[in-house]
Amino acid sequence: MFGHEGELAGTRAAVVGAGASGRAAALLLARLGAAVRLLDRKPDAVAGEDAQALTAAGVELAFGEHRAEHFAGAGLVVLSPGVPLPPLRPLLPAGDAAPEVISELELAGRYSPGRIVAITGTNGKTTTTGLTAHVLQNVGLRVFLGGNIGTPLSQYVLDGREADVLVLEISSYQAQYCTSFRPDVAVLLNFSPNHLDHHASMDEYLEAKLNLFAHMEPEGLALLPAALRAQLGDRHITRARIKWFEPTDRFESERLPGAHNQANMEAVYQATVRFGVDERCMREALDTFEPFPHRLQRVGQARGVTFVDDSKATTVDALRAALESIDGSVLLLAGGVYKGGDLASLAPLLRRKVRAVCLFGASREIFEAAWAGHVPLAWEPTMDKAMHRLMTWAEPGDTMLLSPATSSFDLYANYKERGKHFQRVFEELR
Repeated sequence: MFGHEGELAGTRAAVVGAGASGRAAALLLARLGAAVRLLDRKPDAVAGEDAQALTAAGVELAFGEHRAEHFAGAGLVVLSPGVPLPPLRPLLPAGDAAPEVISELELAGRYSPGRIVAITGTNGKTTTTGLTAHVLQNVGLRVFLGGNIGTPLSQYVLDGREADVLVLEISSYQAQYCTSFRPDVAVLLNFSPNHLDHHASMDEYLEAKLNLFAHMEPEGLALLPAALRAQLGDRHITRARIKWFEPTDRFESERLPGAHNQANMEAVYQATVRFGVDERCMREALDTFEPFPHRLQRVGQARGVTFVDDSKATTVDALRAALESIDGSVLLLAGGVYKGGDLASLAPLLRRKVRAVCLFGASREIFEAAWAGHVPLAWEPTMDKAMHRLMTWAEPGDTMLLSPATSSFDLYANYKERGKHFQRVFEELR
């Protein structure tokens, strides 16, 4: 714990959300000496060994509907990623008794040794964060990879690890309630409509992303996409040095196709130069980098058709990037829980690149209103039926692309399950 045990003795803290980040935050607060209550609306949010570990650390568990008494006397409220603040405000003490409200990232950042590279954006965060960690490891640095991907930052602090560089994927949820978190390098990859079921407006969503840069030191580096320069140029974003990046042909990788990945590779290079990375190091790292699954993942071929799993594409812009990265005719699988975005703007790209679309699951009426008349279009209730329907249109050389532009929660627990189902059906077709 690097000498911080007991630092919050006498503080009452409430952690809202009992996922991995919330559990780690609660244990960290308990280690710091706070009296901690962990809240979650789900009655069975934590059970078994996790519940035993929390209660053994002195954490009180309170599950079910949140009530004002859950927050009584709290000097600190920590929000897990994805927990919105507005519904909680009426329950929090007011006036002089109002608690400090922060994110799990902010809490952990206050006790994290090591230099930090923080990466956010609407699309491509996980792949870019993983590549950044891989590049830094290739030059011999001890790297912690976590945040919104894998291990929460609070768990890193609890474990007492000492990395040279912490490479963190940061969501808008995590950044929104930071009050002092200051990465050494921060990257905004891109920005487009997303999470409007959580954020009140596009402007709030953008402000949440930009809050990642708000507390940086002047010697820090803020990397921003040149495509947003007109939109962001007049804002006071950060005290750090700003550098704008854009796609280049400096680096290429068959595993990372498309202009969006060329921009992301450039961002990774610019972010890692100050840690001793040069162009040769970057190319060597790209040769051995394996992208995470379900991100433009080439699954294989069946009956002359190439199958590509891009289940992680939960936004309209992610679908656009996927279509632009594929050569030849596309058989597109789309549909699910629509999160916003301009589907109609994809019509010219669909006419140019897509042989047929088969929707599946939810949001049929939204997609049909935007795409009907532009491309052959069908709907099936499930993905396996949609894939079989598309095979009736298929010709050798086509690519069947799962790039849904939606969340998966109508039919699946998460995008990973959706992608695994796609891969299972591919095996059956093969």
